[in-house]
Amino acid sequence: MFQDIFQSEKLIEALVIVKTEFPLAIFETLYVTIVSTAFAIIIGLPLGVFLATGDKQGILPLPKGILKGLNTLINLLRSVPFLILMIMVIPITRHIVGTSVGTTASIVPLVIASAPFVARLFESSFREINPDIIEAAQSMGATPLQIIWKVLIPESIPSLISNGTIAITTILGYSAMSGIIGGGGLGKIAINYGYYRYKTLVMIFAVILLVLMVIAFQLLGDYLAKKSDKRFTA
Repeated sequence: MFQDIFQSEKLIEALVIVKTEFPLAIFETLYVTIVSTAFAIIIGLPLGVFLATGDKQGILPLPKGILKGLNTLINLLRSVPFLILMIMVIPITRHIVGTSVGTTASIVPLVIASAPFVARLFESSFREINPDIIEAAQSMGATPLQIIWKVLIPESIPSLISNGTIAITTILGYSAMSGIIGGGGLGKIAINYGYYRYKTLVMIFAVILLVLMVIAFQLLGDYLAKKSDKRFTA
């Protein structure tokens, strides 16, 4: 399959496709990834707080049934493969966006799939906090909400950024799969040209760009996490 992809005709054809179609595809990939990550964090952050603080000995105890139901729902959503989930939520996507295909429509299943994942990541970040810090805040009369906003979240920032980086790189990979149901971006190009039209070189270029995006997000996340870590800024 790879023996003739670097022939001059195929290379020229691939470069034309890269020049004409890749700029929009890169924008669509970044748009979907960033917007989906933002919504996943908006949903996942409070869920992570509830999961980390809602048990019987937590600072913000929840009724046992609610906490158990929340854990069950998150576990169920995390266990469904993304390709199947995209198909399952088509009616929801159509209701919210007005269509089940397209770049914007792919954001809905991405958020539904990634928000539980983000919640679990952030839960682990909050559970890493030294209990002595929480106890000190409680001894000074801080309310549960004050502890969450002024102690729990600020102390977890480096870990939250690191786990947020994991989330955005995972969502970037999910966004590539959304091309199967008509989502835009580099995933759509890789599928349309690499799978349906057997233009392997175009697919290789798309994969290389996706890998470079993952590396860029990872480097940025590592830099921000290190800058926010008191151990490195003191």
